Amino acid sequence: MACKVATLLFLVNLLLQIAKISAIVPAIIVFGDSTVDPGNNNQISTVLKSNFQPYGRDYFDGQPTGRFSNGRIATDFVSEAFGIKPAIPAYLDPKFDIKDFATGVSFASAGTGYDNATSDVLSVIPFWKELEYYKEYQNKLRVYLGNEIANHHLSESLHLISIGTNDFLENYYIFPTRSSEYSVDEYQIFLIGIASNFIRELYKLGARKIAIGGLPPMGCLPLERTTNAFFGSECIEEYNNVAKDFNKKLEIAVSELKQELGGIQLVQSNPYDKLLEMIQNPSYFGFEYAETACCGTGLFEMSYLCDQMNPFTCLDANKYVFWDSFHPTEKTNAILADYVVKTALAQFL
Repeated sequence: MACKVATLLFLVNLLLQIAKISAIVPAIIVFGDSTVDPGNNNQISTVLKSNFQPYGRDYFDGQPTGRFSNGRIATDFVSEAFGIKPAIPAYLDPKFDIKDFATGVSFASAGTGYDNATSDVLSVIPFWKELEYYKEYQNKLRVYLGNEIANHHLSESLHLISIGTNDFLENYYIFPTRSSEYSVDEYQIFLIGIASNFIRELYKLGARKIAIGGLPPMGCLPLERTTNAFFGSECIEEYNNVAKDFNKKLEIAVSELKQELGGIQLVQSNPYDKLLEMIQNPSYFGFEYAETACCGTGLFEMSYLCDQMNPFTCLDANKYVFWDSFHPTEKTNAILADYVVKTALAQFL
């Protein structure tokens, strides 16, 4: 009798889980870099981590999670906007399992890029490995939900990709290897090719709802403005122009893939204009500072240079567009997510 009751309770719980994830978009599945990494880098051997204070000081429990922000990141807000859950867990975080991942999971790794050479710089998870983790996740989901339900679940889930900035700022403009092999235009084409093939692989694996992000105005990141101090710490327009050119090429690739892959719902989410608007007119959005970041001096600190021993970190991150020299504050992430949900992602609601 006890065995039958236990079995019944298990089935009821499973049905409740299935009902919970049977929405129009039952899960948010994320690939990319530090903009969308909720803590996967905590579990690998790399210097690029943020699992210490003051990172996470404005998160739900005030604890660092590995997110490169004072609080939540953009994909957390997207998940909340879709009525799923307020935060997306990291796939490698041992605190979570397939029950948690069924409604949202991130495979992203801070410091990675489209280019394998980019992930090698700081020994982080390469982009292709994120796809391997996704395949592993699919197998776990099929065991958890059953093949038919899991396959439908995957086809209805929204797959978000946010990556590419590190390929330029951490790789192309720092080390001579790629810049000696490719012109900027050729390197953009090289990266777009990797992005397109990644989407094709997702499609083969059953994904049908996919959003890929363009590059931000990377010449306006505090770290880049600091290197431009001789010219008044203005945005580096060369880098911004590269980002705009890349986004145009990506737009063309997205259009071509929509023609090539039948039944795909593929969109490009472009954070460039909205983030630049915040940087150029911070007061309109309730910010006071856009040239410098909250953490440390706000000029060059990131990861271990932005720790609790740094005496200069600001008291109110909501006054700043950027949290550290490379990453937005929680407030900025919320604004960007709201914009993307109401524009590029609106068709999935």
